[in-house]
Amino acid sequence: MTQIAPQPGIMEIDLYQGGAAHVAGLDNVVKLSSNENPLGPSPAAVEAYRRAAYDLHRYPSSDHSALRAAIAEVLGLDAGRIICGAGSDEIIAFLCQAYAGPGTEVVHTEHGFAMYRISALAAGATPVEVPERERVTDVDAILAACTDATRLVFIANPNNPTGTMIGLAEIERLAEGLPPQALLVLDGAYAEYVEGYDGGAALVDRRDNVVMTRTFSKLYGLGGLRIGWGYGPAHVIDVLNRVRGPFNLSQAALNAAEAAMRDRAYTDHCRAENARWRTWLADALAEIGVPSDVSLANFVLARFANQAEAEACDDYLKSQGLIVRRVAGYNLPNCLRITVGDESACRRVVHAVRQFKGGS
Repeated sequence: MTQIAPQPGIMEIDLYQGGAAHVAGLDNVVKLSSNENPLGPSPAAVEAYRRAAYDLHRYPSSDHSALRAAIAEVLGLDAGRIICGAGSDEIIAFLCQAYAGPGTEVVHTEHGFAMYRISALAAGATPVEVPERERVTDVDAILAACTDATRLVFIANPNNPTGTMIGLAEIERLAEGLPPQALLVLDGAYAEYVEGYDGGAALVDRRDNVVMTRTFSKLYGLGGLRIGWGYGPAHVIDVLNRVRGPFNLSQAALNAAEAAMRDRAYTDHCRAENARWRTWLADALAEIGVPSDVSLANFVLARFANQAEAEACDDYLKSQGLIVRRVAGYNLPNCLRITVGDESACRRVVHAVRQFKGGS
């Protein structure tokens, strides 16, 4: 008897585990597990979202023209080569759906975002994991892993959960060295945290094999609305729009994102505050024997002696109402990823880790 079965690859997917938000028996916990902006969204974005309540009976824009125009105007891009999605996750899924499939390969780094592997498997493709060099993307290792079956290469720059990044010259070398049938996807979810970095947009403009993805979930503080975007060559964006649902984003989300994009003063403020407390947090942890690589995102990857110490510290932090992220699933079992919170949160984390390490 024929059995109902999913497509090949689906059952190989491990369910994505988001950052925890609660600790049993404790109130007033501080969530530092999902790399959210502790300052929240722009007041202009909140007001735009509130105003959208009067039009909830209306279908949203199907071409996202107002948001695409705002992104293009603020960042100096071509609005016609921008696509919007339910978080950058959806753009990643579109790329795998459109360009990968059975018999093809999708390359990603060993500490890369879990959605690369998940989206590849969902499309029936084979994910290929490439080692990094001391938690930094290794261009030579990626190029060595590429074959005639390679269709997509994903790198996050800065990377999550390491916070490290490579320079534009290395990214360009990677794009130049890919096989002709492959696309390079630059995941810029944390690009806004790097002063003066365009996330690879200029490289997209110069080449026909590079796509950039971005999100409103991090610096813009709109994680709860699920909205992101991609920028690529016209031939790629045309393909992705053919698989995108016509109403994949609510009008409230579109309006809030447009307002957030245009509020540059608030964006600059959030970036500066993150940089200030990221440096303080990393330095303070290092002073008590918990090192981390230089992070260019909104978190630090704290390294412990071994997995047992990392997990014990995590348990202690939870007992103090502090939720951080274990990253053993990213092949970093001896590390904890700690979102950069506000001043109070950062000081609480350092105090708790010091207590755990036996300090006063």
